[in-house]
Amino acid sequence: MTINITSYAYSVDLPIPYADALERVKTALQAEGFGILTEVDVKATFKDKLNKDFHDYIILGAFNPHLAHQALKLEPDIGLLLPCNVIVRTEGEGSTVSVVDPITILSVTPNDAVNPVAEEARERLERVMLAVEAG
Repeated sequence: MTINITSYAYSVDLPIPYADALERVKTALQAEGFGILTEVDVKATFKDKLNKDFHDYIILGAFNPHLAHQALKLEPDIGLLLPCNVIVRTEGEGSTVSVVDPITILSVTPNDAVNPVAEEARERLERVMLAVEAG
């Protein structure tokens, strides 16, 4: 397995079922100080609102209170860019986990004082992805 990096996210394909990947992600996030503020079950929402079938797909709003507090003291409107989104979805016989790159997301603010917070968030989320990949 390899962690894939795009301009705005990190992702890893896992040879495990969706439910196992979701549990692995939640455990790894908690180990890095992130709680889950929101869980958007895309599959259930599409079925309920559109009567459309979709594969397992959840968007988690991961929130580290320590980092958020630092960022909000520096840039009050940065809350518009929080929490960090993490997705877990079925992919073929396995699953895929993706996390947003906080440096990319927080770079939209002209306040360079938030850069160290974004860097720490990225480091923590990179460790989450390594833990998810390692199992």
